[in-house]
Amino acid sequence: MPLLAATTALAAAPRAAASASGSDSVSGSGSVSGSGSGSGSGPTVEEQRLDGAVPQEILRRSGFDSVAPEFVRALAAARSYAHAEAVVVEQGAALWRRAVDRVQGRGPAGGDLSRDDDRPLYWARLGMTREVRAFAPGFTLSDGQRAELLGRLEVSSRGQDVVRYPVGHGVKRILVTGFDPFTLDRDIRISNPSGATALALDGTVVETAAGPARIETVVFPVRWQDFTDGTVERVLRPRLPHVDLCATVSQGSPGRFDVERYNGAWRGGFGDNDNIGVTGTIPVDDPGSQPQWTTTTLPYARIVAADTGSFPVYDHTEVTEVPAGGGDPVVRPDGPTAGSLAYEGGGGNYLSNEIAYRATLLRDRLGLHDTLPGGHVHTPVLEFGAGNTDPATGVVTDAEFVRNRLAIVAQVKAIVSVAAGG
Repeated sequence: MPLLAATTALAAAPRAAASASGSDSVSGSGSVSGSGSGSGSGPTVEEQRLDGAVPQEILRRSGFDSVAPEFVRALAAARSYAHAEAVVVEQGAALWRRAVDRVQGRGPAGGDLSRDDDRPLYWARLGMTREVRAFAPGFTLSDGQRAELLGRLEVSSRGQDVVRYPVGHGVKRILVTGFDPFTLDRDIRISNPSGATALALDGTVVETAAGPARIETVVFPVRWQDFTDGTVERVLRPRLPHVDLCATVSQGSPGRFDVERYNGAWRGGFGDNDNIGVTGTIPVDDPGSQPQWTTTTLPYARIVAADTGSFPVYDHTEVTEVPAGGGDPVVRPDGPTAGSLAYEGGGGNYLSNEIAYRATLLRDRLGLHDTLPGGHVHTPVLEFGAGNTDPATGVVTDAEFVRNRLAIVAQVKAIVSVAAGG
């Protein structure tokens, strides 16, 4: 199921009956939260998938099977919390650099898995986070310190602390976000083209109609708790005032790109990578001023009109709302009506909608609505070849799968280039 397709049937109750008062608030501070659940209490659901044949093959065929063992050796040498923290940050950053370099053709491939693959980064990171949970040092390590180590590893291994642009005004600044693979219990082989795009475009320069533009990227987890803890705001708040365009990207519907016009303030309950589902109003700072809907400021008409690649691109305006006054959710093809409550944004009510909502709400609260093009782009679903559709085969890649991923990545690059060219 694509990120946008957290369906009405998966919600715990109709939107009209839900109460926003039950939502947790998020501080939005600069603190770093740990990844997933169960810090120091054994591997998470997400980490437990790591020992399967498919993840191990992906790691082996990319050379990333060495990441966790090397990390364990480095961590075992730590004689204090400060030393352990330094190891975690250094090794997490090295993993991000290694993944970016592999995708962008620098250094050895490490195996026969195609270089454009985002999955080695995902599975190698989980190998590292699992080791942090199991870490039993010779010094005292509190639960809070272990959670902080996990948080530092998440930040450094996702490129979130190395977003840097050239000084001066000659080059535009573009920020693009991607996601981890998800729906892994349906197909453990799955890749996420938005994550692959982030690795392919990080640190690259593209030509636009307005001159050169530098692209920096980050990757986010597919976990409700991280979003509740404010990971999106923590990463984007210091960057948005200094960029010329921000595009959040995720996998959407088969065979098409969508520029999502409207984003809704509702979580629909679809299970995340830890098999946790959350239903309710998206928790943000200052909920009293929280809007039900936010809108894209990406130049959607220009994007749709441009020749960006082989997949069609749509200005997607459909939402699902609870009308003013209550009642059952209603699909609105042309966007929300006055006074309605959000049930599904254009990108549904899963984490793709949520990152779009959070990023555009932050844009508006920073006073950048009229000056910063920002919004969400849904990519086509990345599909295996016609003879490789059964996950039970365990065949982790094929020629069509690679072609599809490369085509999607190239078209995202073209879309953001068009968007930044105004």
